[in-house]
Order: sequence, then C-alpha cells, then structure tokens
Amino acid sequence: MQPLSWMPLSTWSWQEAMTAVLQERVIQLKGYEDVAVHSAKHAFNVPAVVCLRQYHKRRNAAFTRYNLFLRDGFCCQYCGTKRAAKDLTFDHVMPRSRKGPANFENIVAACQSCNLRKGNRTPKEAGMKLLRAPRVPSPHELDKIGRKLARVQKELHQTWLDFLYWGADLDE
Repeated sequence: MQPLSWMPLSTWSWQEAMTAVLQERVIQLKGYEDVAVHSAKHAFNVPAVVCLRQYHKRRNAAFTRYNLFLRDGFCCQYCGTKRAAKDLTFDHVMPRSRKGPANFENIVAACQSCNLRKGNRTPKEAGMKLLRAPRVPSPHELDKIGRKLARVQKELHQTWLDFLYWGADLDE
C-alpha cells in the first residue's frame, strides 16, 4: 500500500473516512484509540489509517501549481534560489503570447524578479539559462521529492508512520 499522494499527503476528514469504512469502500488499518464516535447502539473508533479496497493505478501526475513547484524542488529554475510556494510564480518558457502551452513541458517555477527580467521573451532571448529543462514528472517522482521535504515529516501524525515508510529509502 502507498498513499495516493505524498504532498499533500492523501487525507480525508474523519467524517469521510468513517463513511467510507461503514460503506465498506475502504479497510480500516488503524483507529485513533482515544477517539470514538457513538450512535444510539454502537461506538466506533475514528479511522486513523485506511486503505482502498481496490488498487488505484496512478498513470499521470496532475498538472497543478503545487506539483509543478514540487517537480522543481520549490526553486527558481533561473537563479536557483529556494522559495516558499507563495513566493514563486509560473514562467512560460515559450510565452503565452507566442502560443506557448500551459503544461509541464513549457512552464517552470520562477522567482518574481527572474520572471519579470525574462518578461515576454524566451530564456535565450533574455540571456537567461534554465537550470533544468521542463518535463512531465511521474507520480512516483513527485512522491519521492515530497517524502524528502522536511515539512512532510513534521506534519505526519504518529499513527501513520508505520504505514508510510516501508518503501522509502532509509535516512541516515
């Protein structure tokens, strides 16, 4: 088993998880021991970790702002500075005004100053170099990058740890 996504970690509200368990759409692997929901006749542990009953094969990574920044390691692809997502912008390598598409192969993460400097030109015309050529990431590649982010490890609830790292590289 593996999460459907690491960043953000595949999570549901307790109500969604409880509904899915009761409808037998998922298997409850672990419940919060000190949290229960009561009906008139029954008490249920709130699910902490569930898994889907059917295998969900991920073929493509969704083209989202977050996945693009994750692919680029939250770094400007021109100057290499690491930034928070709120301080990064999309940069169309081939500008939109020249029919540059909005997809993984034409957009990179850029800081605001590099994006302004490049303007409505190609990197070559602006005298700028890309650190890495833009490309479509695989879902597994995004998972690997996401697992290594310090923020992920700080935010994980203790009950999930036994289920998340079996397939991961061991850290020092």
